[in-house]
Amino acid sequence: MSNRPETVFANLIANRAEETPDFDVVTFEGGGVRPDETLSYRDLWDNGLRLAQVLKDLGVKPGQRFALLMANHPEFVEAMTAASILGAAVVPIDPRARGEKLRFLLDKVECAGVLAADYALDNLEEVRPSLPRLAWIAAFATDEGARPLADYRGVTDWAAIAPSSPPDLPILGEDPDSALELIFTSGTTGDPKGIVMTQRRYCETSLMANRLFGYGPDEKLYSGLSLTHANAQIITLGAALACKLRCVLSRRFTKSRLWNITRKYGATSFTLLGGMTTAVYAEPPRPDDSDNPVRHIVSAGMPAAIWKAFEQRFNVKILEFYGAAEGGLTFNYPGLGPVGSIGKPPPSLKHRIVDDHGNDVPRGSPGELLFRHANDSPFAVEYFGDAAASARKCADGWLHMGDVAHEDENGWLFFDYRKGAGIRRNGEFVNTAFIEKAIAESGLVDDVYVYGVASANQVPGEKDVVAALVPKDPSAFLAPRVFEICKDKLEANFVPSFLQVLTHIPKTASEKPLERFLIEAFEREPDGVHRRA
Repeated sequence: MSNRPETVFANLIANRAEETPDFDVVTFEGGGVRPDETLSYRDLWDNGLRLAQVLKDLGVKPGQRFALLMANHPEFVEAMTAASILGAAVVPIDPRARGEKLRFLLDKVECAGVLAADYALDNLEEVRPSLPRLAWIAAFATDEGARPLADYRGVTDWAAIAPSSPPDLPILGEDPDSALELIFTSGTTGDPKGIVMTQRRYCETSLMANRLFGYGPDEKLYSGLSLTHANAQIITLGAALACKLRCVLSRRFTKSRLWNITRKYGATSFTLLGGMTTAVYAEPPRPDDSDNPVRHIVSAGMPAAIWKAFEQRFNVKILEFYGAAEGGLTFNYPGLGPVGSIGKPPPSLKHRIVDDHGNDVPRGSPGELLFRHANDSPFAVEYFGDAAASARKCADGWLHMGDVAHEDENGWLFFDYRKGAGIRRNGEFVNTAFIEKAIAESGLVDDVYVYGVASANQVPGEKDVVAALVPKDPSAFLAPRVFEICKDKLEANFVPSFLQVLTHIPKTASEKPLERFLIEAFEREPDGVHRRA
């Protein structure tokens, strides 16, 4: 047994490579269109060393940052290993990013280089001239690339120049409180900020994942979420790597193949976030829905309106949790808390719910959710290059979540809405989950998300309800039919004022709907908006 301290990611991987080198820890499933790619601990360590040598030759130094512009590939995990070996940090970026957004993300955290999948290179080429700090670009070929790597000037094919055998490199990332990666906030309400994720925090959370998320020793984890998001990185990948569990990852999320993937690979647990739950539930019921190996789903945002129906239809248990990449956690384990609750914090945390003036609110009243370490040590969050935002996030030592919640008489917490994003209509707050459930169950849509726009009656704080949806059959879609279904199934205050018909709902890499882009489209593309008569 190696005695390398496992508060450093490279140490953790090196230890596992010595202890159980041939354990097939992570599989990137090919979806029937390409071969599966499986990594053992030995593969991950050896490939990490080979990539580290290439990055070192490209000029990567301790303390530098380089971007990962790719979907879920083995190179993502190998790059994390290589960065930790070199004492550098990775910056995961959604490969769909382009134009000003891509330029902003790369410039914001001062990336020295980019490791990219070939299908992301065209977008990267467009912004490269405006990024003087970008010293190098390395890439790898996939079955999705539009052009061969040789067509791109100034792009290194890292696999072509990597040493054939793993070099003997020292682990330079010895400081557990140095950055392993910078994870961007989702940017649903403003410009994304780069959260500094330290080696220690990543490793310690991953090592505790089996206890926190109820994983057994024979668990097999699955995720279709992007590794650019902390959920897939820690709850699935990190847990598997640290706790010697097998995991399966899809290149991208696919609701249509979800249950077949769990059957093929024997997955016993997977994760869902927010709007993904409604999208999965909206799939047409099948006779074999309940015939799957999944024991429990780790969910963040399971609507209470479909919670029990979801469990019964798919024969699963819901483990609801709440958290953010900056910190703060609550858990509602199956059978313990009430349906709809995000649970209670673990013993390591305490919480408050406060009003706009920082005063504690009575139980049952809504307010912003705050966390602090149970030993009363203050929370510390670092947003790269933004000391003011870092200070606001942890004012007075409390982690300010920016979410409005309430607590029942037994101490169970309930998420209400993102601060500043709740829908109040005719003096009451609207529970969007009930609207989404009614529309999802209609059989007329592939996806639905409900949000609010400024109310036509101009009452301060009031909003009109908009249901953004993707029709199953656009040519046969009838907006009046959807309004009629909502009127029959919902109370009057919940019936949408508008239906916004789209070819797809814009989402982050973690499948979170991008509300600000929906609002822009609502205003810019009125032909796709139907008003209730």
